Amino acid sequence: MRFDILTIFPGMFESFMRETLIAKAIKKKRMAIYVHNIRRATNDKHHTVDDRPYGGGPGMILKVDPILKTLRMLPKKKKRRIILLSPQGTQFSQKVARRLAGYEQIILISGRYEGFDHRVTKYVDEELSIGPYVMSGGEIPAMVVVETVSRLIPGVIGHPEATRDETYSGSPDYVEYPQYTRPPVYRRQSVPKVLLSGNHKEIRAWRQFHSRRRKSGSRAA
Repeated sequence: MRFDILTIFPGMFESFMRETLIAKAIKKKRMAIYVHNIRRATNDKHHTVDDRPYGGGPGMILKVDPILKTLRMLPKKKKRRIILLSPQGTQFSQKVARRLAGYEQIILISGRYEGFDHRVTKYVDEELSIGPYVMSGGEIPAMVVVETVSRLIPGVIGHPEATRDETYSGSPDYVEYPQYTRPPVYRRQSVPKVLLSGNHKEIRAWRQFHSRRRKSGSRAA
């Protein structure tokens, strides 16, 4: 899969692409990430990508032209999706991630300042938000989408079954069972004996029993 990210801060993605699972997936050619600086699609010497909003108001608005020019410079795969990262968008979820994993190319447009000129929406397929809160830009949301979708690409995760039993991987209300590792006893807190038994049938039953539902309130902080 190919990810194209449009941003005015391309440097934010350098460590993201060098580290952990993402770097390994890129090295194995399971996916590719291309970061595009929309300032390069401007014509003035200051590389201006924003301007004051019509009608007045605080902040600056990202202009249509640099974004559209950048989009037109990108290669176009048969199955691609252009996504605007916006607080007005549909809530991103594991279900959405599974849908996006079926595409060959995902283009993510990251905003800044007070947002986009609304005319940008004419050139995208959908708008996504990662949550009901305000961030300074769309770069971190873009990373969230890439990280989540990439884990669903065949060959990215070493053990595909690792994604099967995770929270949100099945039913939207599913919450993963408790996990433990060594040591078996820590400050008088012991790992459940069944997990040390080697009895896979009993372990599976224990995990099913302890898989909770979000609506029960058990995940409240």
